[in-house]
Amino acid sequence: MTTLEQSLRIGDVARLAGTTPRTIRYYEELGLLPQAPGRPSGGHRLYTQAEVDRLREVMRLKELLGVSLQELKELLAAEEARAAVRAELRRDDVEPERRRELLNQALGHLDRQVELVERRARDLAKLHEELSATRRRVRRKLGALDAHTRGARS
Repeated sequence: MTTLEQSLRIGDVARLAGTTPRTIRYYEELGLLPQAPGRPSGGHRLYTQAEVDRLREVMRLKELLGVSLQELKELLAAEEARAAVRAELRRDDVEPERRRELLNQALGHLDRQVELVERRARDLAKLHEELSATRRRVRRKLGALDAHTRGARS
C-alpha cells in the first residue's frame, strides 16, 4: 500500500519546496538529488518526504552560500561522506584505530566544507568593501555638488 509520504509527484514536490519540476529534474541530472528509481506503472516518479527535505536543503545552501552548482555538489558530497562516517562511528564494534581513521576522514570532509564557506565569505567581504567604497565616492560627489550649489546661491 502506498502511503502519503511515498506518493508525492514532482509537481507536489516543486510546490512544497518552492521551485519548479524542471529544476528538480536538472538537480537530479547533476547528481544534487538522487536519480529517479524505476517508475511505477503509471510512469510518474514518486518522491518521499526525505527527498523533499533534501531538495529544500540543496536550495537553502545554494541561496545562502551563492555557490555554483558544482561547488554545491562538492559540499553535499562531503556532507554525505560525513554522514557515512557518523553511521560507522555509531557502531559499538569500531576499534580505536578505525575510529581514529574515521574521525580523520570526517575532519577532511569538514575542512573542504569550511574552505568553501570561507572562500564565499572572502568573496562577499570583497564585494562589501567595493560597494562601500563606491558609496563613499558617491556621497563625496553629492557633498561637493551640494557645496557647489550652496556657493552658487550666495
